[in-house]
Amino acid sequence: MLKQYNFKEIEEKWRKWWEKEKIFKFNSKKKGKVFSVDTPPPTVSGKMHIGHAFSYAQQDFIIRFKRMTGNVFYPFGTDDNGLPTERLIEKLKNVKSKSMPREDFIKLCLDTLKEITSDFILDWKKLGISADYDAYYSTIDENSRKISQKSFIELYKKGLIYKKKFPTIWCPECQTAIAQAELEDKQEDSLFSTLKFMCEGKELLIATTRPELLPACVAVFVNPKDKRHKHLIGKKAKVPLFDFEVPIIEDESADIEKGTGVLMVCSYGDKFDVDAINRHKLKPRIILNEDGSLNFGKYKGIKVKEARKIILSELKEKELIKEQKSISHVVNVHDKCGTEIEFLPTEQWFVKILDKKKKLIEQGKKIKWHPEFMFKRYENWVKGLEWDWSISRDRYFGVPIPVWHCKRCNKIILAEEDELPIDPMQVKKKCICGKTAEPEKKVLDTWATSSLTPQIASSLISNKVKIPFSLRPQAHDIIRTWAFYTIVKSLYHKNNIPWKNIMISGFVTLHGKKMSKSKGNVIEPQAILEKYGADALRFWAAGSKLGEDINYQEKDLITGKKLLTKLWNASKFVIMNLKDYKLEKPKKLEKIDFWVLQKVSELSNEVRNLYEEYNIAEARKKIELFFWHDFCDNYLEIIKNRIYNKKGREKESAQYTLYHTLLTILKLFSPITPFITEEIYQNYFKEYEKEKSIHISKWPTFDIKKNKDVEELGNLFIEILQKVRKYKTEKKVSLKKEIVLQIEKEKLKQIGSALEDLKAVTNAKEIKEGPFKIELPNP
Repeated sequence: MLKQYNFKEIEEKWRKWWEKEKIFKFNSKKKGKVFSVDTPPPTVSGKMHIGHAFSYAQQDFIIRFKRMTGNVFYPFGTDDNGLPTERLIEKLKNVKSKSMPREDFIKLCLDTLKEITSDFILDWKKLGISADYDAYYSTIDENSRKISQKSFIELYKKGLIYKKKFPTIWCPECQTAIAQAELEDKQEDSLFSTLKFMCEGKELLIATTRPELLPACVAVFVNPKDKRHKHLIGKKAKVPLFDFEVPIIEDESADIEKGTGVLMVCSYGDKFDVDAINRHKLKPRIILNEDGSLNFGKYKGIKVKEARKIILSELKEKELIKEQKSISHVVNVHDKCGTEIEFLPTEQWFVKILDKKKKLIEQGKKIKWHPEFMFKRYENWVKGLEWDWSISRDRYFGVPIPVWHCKRCNKIILAEEDELPIDPMQVKKKCICGKTAEPEKKVLDTWATSSLTPQIASSLISNKVKIPFSLRPQAHDIIRTWAFYTIVKSLYHKNNIPWKNIMISGFVTLHGKKMSKSKGNVIEPQAILEKYGADALRFWAAGSKLGEDINYQEKDLITGKKLLTKLWNASKFVIMNLKDYKLEKPKKLEKIDFWVLQKVSELSNEVRNLYEEYNIAEARKKIELFFWHDFCDNYLEIIKNRIYNKKGREKESAQYTLYHTLLTILKLFSPITPFITEEIYQNYFKEYEKEKSIHISKWPTFDIKKNKDVEELGNLFIEILQKVRKYKTEKKVSLKKEIVLQIEKEKLKQIGSALEDLKAVTNAKEIKEGPFKIELPNP
């Protein structure tokens, strides 16, 4: 073994070796139960971010453990279709998809993905993610497109997909419809302006944050319980600045306590406007274009926020503002770009979910959530759904929707299964009426494909692993999307849950705040890997409970590095003293050796149970405590005399114990710190254990019956040792300083044959019987 642990050299060596030797390749012929993982396909975004590193490390701890207790199917995929990829390509290549021919932009996306994907995946390999990279898929590859299009066709035939034109959530920046799950809340500063509408020559005051929608006003609502305005119901209100009249309607959605209590209804300011206009069958006035500009009069082509400023200025100039105050309020933005959303009437495809909310909650309850409280987030999301799932996107790069539409017959023509995958824009279809049908130009939202990852992954191995998978690991921010949509698809296609377990990771914060490029507080995992190595980063990630956010602190990486150095040095000491070890169990073990083997046996069982419960942080804590305290601080010091100065059974007992204790420690640490444990295993243990890699060796078990007497002896031994160390520290003398030790008769008898070990480790010149006392010998 090298004098010092060189993580850069060793991590690269074993990463390449694991890949070359296919250590993590799924073996479908291996007997026994398969632990199958619905691996999150990371969105190809250029490089891994710290949240990826944290979340994927946590799932890898569980998977490496499972591999040591059975057969694991752990595929790897990349999510590289749809809007996120389009935006990445637009940024990398400085283009706009809508300003290019569709075919050219799709080709540019595919070519760029070929350039960047292998380097992107390399980050995961460097972190030590033990996926079977041969079982690889891309959500835009031919197989994924086929499965996604087949899903669309099946659900359409079942009556679970429909197409409809009505006001949908629209992103003006991305110029596409989006789903409710893609909305995020954002705090925005705004002006709350009380405007002077007129009714029968009198002012009717209405407060709004969106004066640019005045030309889209279609009605004014008054609460029938509002005594101040009840008399206005049935009359007309004149819209300020634009001087057209709208009806005043009674409706309890007008909040008496908010603003003036009178509500302006526009097409469309928010989801409440959509509902109000539908309920009262009002004719909408559509004044917004798809790019977020106005299409009305002199404001034509002006974007919303600029139009707001202009209209406020004009209202002020004409003295049509009664009152104005600055406020901060929450607005809905698109999670992909941060742009405030609008509601525009467009024709889109939807999956029915609103009528299945109760069933979808029941399906969620059948899955075991780790941690358990994360189910509540899922349940609350389902209960709060207000829209069916919008699955179509007005973009270029994505899985094409496999349909054609005959305008003469108003008939939808579906692709045949043997045609899949297909791009309707490239294939002509004739309706039974003889007219050429129009191809669907829209593509499927990326979640419509990512929600099928269990089926896609299973198809890579000829469907030898069936739904439900054993595990879905993911972060908590995509419970409302990836987890929910996968549960929907699994219910609709298989009438089953997609997985038996779901483990949820938290976020990584810096100084307690979410990391953001705009805030300049982003920590790059590549820099951590370069400075501290993958094992140190993984050790840090293992310190957080599942589902909890973790605050990034460099001192935690330093702690991890110290652990690795100690493991390296302790292993060197042990291996150096096993040179003449014969690999045979002595007929009789020394009591203190039996004690430490009993402790490590209990530890192995405890850690196994903790991994089974997905309690990674507690598992790390227990392994670390045993390694530092019981093994390094105590046991290694206790047996040095026997190792250095004894022969025969006494030494053999210590060597046997060293061998099996260190091997167990390495195996327990190996899911968390895979590189250093592989290096130490290969340096010494492989020759005797015969397993090709520590990561495909068996989880350690011991044929040891718990002996209470030995346990009590060991505890007493350590108690005395600690008292001696404390005494020497207080006296400010070397720990090697000789002492005279006096121990009570009963305790002396209890220590028995371990007395020589106690004498050696405390450097006691003499151990006498009597009341407990520690003395320095007379000069």
